Amino acid sequence: MEVVGEAAGGHEAVQLAKRVLPDVVLMDVQMPEGGGIEATRSIIASNPECKVIILTTFDQEEYVYDGIRSGAVGYLLKGAAPEELVDTVRAAWKGEAIFRTTVAAKVIGQIFHSSQALQQETDLTTAAQRIESLTERELEVLQQMAYGLRNEEIAKKLYIGESTVKTHVHRIIQKFDVEDRTQAVVIAIRNRIVH
Repeated sequence: MEVVGEAAGGHEAVQLAKRVLPDVVLMDVQMPEGGGIEATRSIIASNPECKVIILTTFDQEEYVYDGIRSGAVGYLLKGAAPEELVDTVRAAWKGEAIFRTTVAAKVIGQIFHSSQALQQETDLTTAAQRIESLTERELEVLQQMAYGLRNEEIAKKLYIGESTVKTHVHRIIQKFDVEDRTQAVVIAIRNRIVH
């Protein structure tokens, strides 16, 4: 893991990210010269492979919601232990979504139940076919993925082996025809198939 850049404001972060093409960005919410949410949108628009983690002192629903809408794959408080920060960066790099603050679960629940949270997938037939192709166990694993749990945590929660979880995650990604688990979770949110 290597730090490849540091920016003092939102606009600077966007320009720096375009130059160094980072794998993962830790983004503050409130910064001078363009906030972190706007910067997150811009960075992901120019580099869709980049994973952005919101790192902030504010555990507020509005920021979690806006972070998810902007494309961030994680939301972590600055008071988190150093090991948790490192684990979150590694998880984001692997394509995992990590939202572990006090209000994150509540906000994710609101997104699942809000028809205005994300635009419906344009090809509803394809979306319906993807959803119908999931087994009951795959739906359970997808639910836990949506809550930001890692494979080992899903395994413990569902009383199955970690290798079995990896197999289910792989099948979900294949069935949804996406590149990583974050994109699979986005489809689940868009179609309200997780709660």
